[in-house]
Amino acid sequence: MTRLTLAAAGFALCLSQAAYASSDAAWNALFAKVNGTCIGQSGLNTPEASAPVVFDDAAGKIALLMRGQTGKGKSKVNVSLICLYDKKTGKASIAEYHWLGK
Repeated sequence: MTRLTLAAAGFALCLSQAAYASSDAAWNALFAKVNGTCIGQSGLNTPEASAPVVFDDAAGKIALLMRGQTGKGKSKVNVSLICLYDKKTGKASIAEYHWLGK
């Protein structure tokens, strides 16, 4: 009886882990949404974006580093931005950052 109980518990544990796993397609869809939201709000003319930095579920955030230019003509300015995307609300906050005090 003990063996059967252990086998059933092991099987249930495997099933519960599978239920929490996300597919590659789900991650790719989330990352596309993050990119679209962050790049759309950035105001950059030709943005470059980093790979997403995924924080743990307790934080519930994904960060994206971006760089590019704002403005038009001779008034173009190079900027570096960080976007913090909230997985629960789907909202993003963007701030400019300076690498190593530059």
